Amino acid sequence: MKRALNFNAGPAALPESALAKAEKEMMNYQGSGMAVMELSHRSKEFEEINERTKNLLRNLLTIPDEYEILFLQGGASLQFSMVPMNLLEEGSIASYVLTGTWSEKALKEAQKVGNAVIAASSKNANYRFIPSSSEIDIPAESSYLHITTNNTIYGTQWHSIPENLPVSLVADMSSDILSRPLNLSAYGLIYAGAQKNLGPSGVTVVIIHKDLLNRSRPGLPSMLDYRVHADSQSLYNTPPTLSIYFLMLVLQWAEELGGVKQLEQLNKQKAALLYDAVDSSGGFYTGHAEEKSRSLMNVTFTLNNEDLTSAFLHEAEESGFIGLAGHRSVGGCRASIYNAVPLENVEKLSDFMNVFRSKN
Repeated sequence: MKRALNFNAGPAALPESALAKAEKEMMNYQGSGMAVMELSHRSKEFEEINERTKNLLRNLLTIPDEYEILFLQGGASLQFSMVPMNLLEEGSIASYVLTGTWSEKALKEAQKVGNAVIAASSKNANYRFIPSSSEIDIPAESSYLHITTNNTIYGTQWHSIPENLPVSLVADMSSDILSRPLNLSAYGLIYAGAQKNLGPSGVTVVIIHKDLLNRSRPGLPSMLDYRVHADSQSLYNTPPTLSIYFLMLVLQWAEELGGVKQLEQLNKQKAALLYDAVDSSGGFYTGHAEEKSRSLMNVTFTLNNEDLTSAFLHEAEESGFIGLAGHRSVGGCRASIYNAVPLENVEKLSDFMNVFRSKN
């Protein structure tokens, strides 16, 4: 079967080996006579999946024991509310660095919960860059600083995070988790929707320092309280069992590939191919992000006019490339090259860009 050259921003490409294994096990998981989505979440089989998935993630990202790993629902968008509900202490402030649409939405939800302010922003430059640490102003009364480590719409990424902060650092890593090694000790909490680098949509990973679990406001609804999910091993209610199973398969694939350092190397190779096609085009393609802030996950670029853009996208689709249209906030084109996008597919896109330029 011919597979699409998938550059969708999310839900995004999954490793073919993970899909093949899921297909093989679809009707009969581990001799149970049932598909994974038919298993009870209280069954021995699913409890093993849940535990195996946590252990794989802990090993791949070198997550210290003092951090809890939670598998939740509601996407990163629910975390926009859960973070301030659990971490924004009475009388304190939540500080947010605005680097794109998703950080704007996170701030908006936090302001419904309590006092949330902008600590830095690149909005006036149409989010072409990541603010430097020296530009971040954190009020003394802050409970935490929130950043979005990769900005899918604008194609920017934090390549060095603020360090030695007087407050906990909270990060939305939905679109670049597992793409490079992390120093987990620099973060108080990380959250990530799975549908870009970790698996299919439906499960959200939260990694939280155990000390922060005690900050939750009294009287929170149980489903919105991190402590409830930590105490129940993410099994307080019926979890998204199929999504967690696929997360396990993707993590197994990453482990077999060589881990996060190998993924980082491949991601750098893929990004270099496309940025070279942009930079060597003599202005035919123009990158949206400033060079020092360029994302390794989402390569955004424009062409000289709408007619050329339409022709590019039309010819690309006819050649098998999917998901290359840019977001309306930026226009132009966007190639999302998450972990599971094969290097050979990116090579084909780079060749296509060069050929299209030479013809036009």
